[in-house]
Amino acid sequence: MNDAAAKETFSFQTEVGRLLDIVASSLYSNREIFLRELISNASDACDKLRYDALVKPALVQDGTEFGINIAVGKKAKTIIVSDNGVGMNHDELLETLGTIAKSGTGAFLDSLGKDDKKDVSLIGQFGVGFYSAFMVADKVDVVTRKAGEDDGWLWSSDGKGEFTIEKTERDSHGTTITLHMKKDAKEYLEDARLRHIIKTYSDHIDFPITLADETLNSASAIWTRTPKNITPEQHKEFYHHTSHAFDDPWLTIHNRVEGLVSYTNLLYVPTSQPMDLYEPERKSHVKLYVNRVFITEDTKDLLPTFLRFLRGVVDSEDLSLNVSREMLQSDPKLAKIRSSLTKKIVNELKKKANKAPEEYAKFWSSFGAVVKEGLVEEESMRDRLLEICRFSSTHSDQLTSLSEYIERVKDGQKAIYYLAGEDATKIAHSPHLEGFRDKGVEVLLLADSVDEFWIQHIPEFEGKTFKSITRGAADLDEIAGEDNKDEKKDDAESPVLDSLIAAIKIELGEAVKDVRSSKRLTTSPVCLIADDGDMDVNLERMLKRHGQLTGGTLRVLEINPTHDIIKKLATRADKKDAGNDGLLKDAAFLLLDQARIADGEAPANPAEFARRLNSVMESAL
Repeated sequence: MNDAAAKETFSFQTEVGRLLDIVASSLYSNREIFLRELISNASDACDKLRYDALVKPALVQDGTEFGINIAVGKKAKTIIVSDNGVGMNHDELLETLGTIAKSGTGAFLDSLGKDDKKDVSLIGQFGVGFYSAFMVADKVDVVTRKAGEDDGWLWSSDGKGEFTIEKTERDSHGTTITLHMKKDAKEYLEDARLRHIIKTYSDHIDFPITLADETLNSASAIWTRTPKNITPEQHKEFYHHTSHAFDDPWLTIHNRVEGLVSYTNLLYVPTSQPMDLYEPERKSHVKLYVNRVFITEDTKDLLPTFLRFLRGVVDSEDLSLNVSREMLQSDPKLAKIRSSLTKKIVNELKKKANKAPEEYAKFWSSFGAVVKEGLVEEESMRDRLLEICRFSSTHSDQLTSLSEYIERVKDGQKAIYYLAGEDATKIAHSPHLEGFRDKGVEVLLLADSVDEFWIQHIPEFEGKTFKSITRGAADLDEIAGEDNKDEKKDDAESPVLDSLIAAIKIELGEAVKDVRSSKRLTTSPVCLIADDGDMDVNLERMLKRHGQLTGGTLRVLEINPTHDIIKKLATRADKKDAGNDGLLKDAAFLLLDQARIADGEAPANPAEFARRLNSVMESAL
């Protein structure tokens, strides 16, 4: 590689190369969005310089009007998109147009093939709209100069693995992108076609967009308009602009607040999960403006992290334009906006949950786990959040609220019962549920990892404590049954069963904490539970998996006294020579391993499990 003054050649980051292969195959359902993406990037560049110039006025000349210009070279078969925004220097060009910084990109691209159109629209969520230019161009040149610097730079690539950077001349700050159009993209060289695209996708852009000296957009911030004058299509395109996504907004929240702190918000709840929803940084993507001047989109103090799926803008005239981004985070006015906004958003979600429960169920499947993080982190919002939380349960296939659960509790039921696990389908078939189903007692099925944590912070709801059905003895005797049938009197205290329990305890030794008769089992022979006061089974499993816990507590093995296997084993255990019964010894460990398997775990010793199973099968045959 030569010195910086000469032409340098670089290879694209691996992920960019793979992305360009997909883009070049034109798998986007609509190629015309290339212009929307380039205009959106140009708008962001103007926004950034408008903010930077507040602190450093020398970056722009007096009277500078930011704008975006489109030009067509019909003979040269080029489209030129220019802006007078912040521009880029050498290193920023290398970083911005050579890599994709978003984590998870590689894994996402691994799931895509050149013929796979299913999720290609999600590419936009990586913020790589610039690369969409290669859908219509076989070569792209970028001439740019950063505001406050003297050197201009030319970036050039055919999108086939390499790009070059070299010094060039540019009279002022900003960026000019020249697309050398493909033969099959000639339609985009027509002014009428470009006008239609700009008016369709970019009317909301806050800077004038000109083509042949004609301004084509309204150049007014969409959030400053009267809500009734904004069409669903305009909302859709502004959502695409702010989110770099291709799905439709599921919910729009647009309102003006006046009071101690005045602001306007135009927020969107996506239909699909953003790709970075579960990244460790948990960044906000709502843009903060002050008097229509863009400030930042990654402040953690504008919205709580459990609302990080939101996209859109918040604009306030009461915040200081001259404050630094760092000082902004401690601004008490921003804290007031945060509190007010959070309540408004939760209230809007509550309205949606009540008026359109089926639509809300789809939202909850995408974002419910994130919303529940607020139950841990936002103590002041817990009561409000519990109202919009929805849960799977044994009552029906429909999600339920906690209030609806309370309406269905049985006489004598003192707790809200739940079963936590990693897979909703698997836990729905857990043997722990049998006695509760037999009595018609509803159990919440909690399959999100956050469930184990919020439930530690909220011990009760409307006077009912939360109780895991995998911890402690089942107190089903106090609860009225579903009908008036006589309750079966288990021979739980019979000498025969006592002999079996004693035999299993001796054989298993320190492999279990205790062995006892079960009142929660009706069709399965055994299950494992945590004892009262011990850590819940699923929480312990989760902490071990994340390396936050070593070892663990012994569990209690419960046996079903009405099950045929248990009855027959009890008869064998009651014989005088039971202590020498090899089958009984093997059965004790097989029952323990069966309980582990039912909980989704592997036998403690797979080889011994297989030997014992073979031995018992040989005896039976």
